[in-house]
Amino acid sequence: MTGDVTRSGTMSGFPGWLPENARNYLDHVGRGQSLRDIARNRGCAPSTIARRVRAVEARRDDPLIDEALTALERRLVSETETVNQFKEPPPMTAPLRPPLVSDESTVAREARRILRRLCEKGAALVLAPDMDKAIVLRRGSDGSQTRTAVLDRKVAQAFALKDWIRTASTGRVTTYEITEAGKSALKRLIEEDRKRRRAPMEMAEAATPFLAQHQLWGERPVEQEDGKIRKMRVNLSESPLAALARRKGADGKAFLTMDLVQAAEKLREDFERAQMGPRVAQNWERFLTGGDRGSGFADGGIAEGPRAARDRVTRALDDLGPGLSDVVLRVCCFLEGLESAEKRLGWSARSGKIVLKIGLQRLLKHYEQVYGFVPAACD
Repeated sequence: MTGDVTRSGTMSGFPGWLPENARNYLDHVGRGQSLRDIARNRGCAPSTIARRVRAVEARRDDPLIDEALTALERRLVSETETVNQFKEPPPMTAPLRPPLVSDESTVAREARRILRRLCEKGAALVLAPDMDKAIVLRRGSDGSQTRTAVLDRKVAQAFALKDWIRTASTGRVTTYEITEAGKSALKRLIEEDRKRRRAPMEMAEAATPFLAQHQLWGERPVEQEDGKIRKMRVNLSESPLAALARRKGADGKAFLTMDLVQAAEKLREDFERAQMGPRVAQNWERFLTGGDRGSGFADGGIAEGPRAARDRVTRALDDLGPGLSDVVLRVCCFLEGLESAEKRLGWSARSGKIVLKIGLQRLLKHYEQVYGFVPAACD
């Protein structure tokens, strides 16, 4: 059963993640309950409920919020008609399918991936009226745009209702940016993941991710030369690749062309999608120098989407081979800095960026040959 139960005992029809303000608004507008009745059920003053209702109504100019509330209102109208026919809903009647994403785990899982991308400099969530998916685009210093992630429209609606994103511009397409509430939510999710992974003996080590102005910090697991996994703190607001893409060579041209940047972002997008299954910590270490390249992946019941993304990453890294796959995986996916990667691999200073460029050229060729990848179209 997807809905929860109100104090009056009727089905609320609300997803578990729905904020309290939106619940109050739908009780009043969708069910027609008076503000006093809602306040009495919630144990607060009617003026408080009135403020919440007005606040939600003022946000209906946002297309995502308006779509989500309209869908929930329609569900409540249907539910109310059923309740009017029966004093209590029939015990064996299955609830109507929720119009939004129903489980909170899906929202949290996607938040870890998308909110991290929206923290990057120049990133925005873009949505058009006829699009079932929203995309995250990152604008480069030269004005070019790179797609870095794709999100289901229903999950984007949840983000908007939870005030994790807000409209930045409207028109033929609507763009969204991350809010302070969204940054705080991402910081909390990262901290929860860190605590889950941390062994009991390490509980005293409090390396809490923090937010400093526009910088959001988190942790990435990186394999050391002795085979042990070390947690490296990285700045999630900008990847090493994005910083490298702004560098210019002696000829004044960008060191990395946009087609190479987009190929790298495609690999990172698949890498992040591959982490969405039950086995969160994929065995990517086999692609790192000194790792066991003969080991394989267990299926582990991973869903088709994450499994397909994992297979694409595996094929790409296998095509790159040792050395190239190592630096590409560390910099593009683990977000490890070039200097750190050079020291870990025993390379001379400033040699890493040359090898990385060669690896990205090989990666782009792989995507073009295998998938018909067209960078200019952000495919």
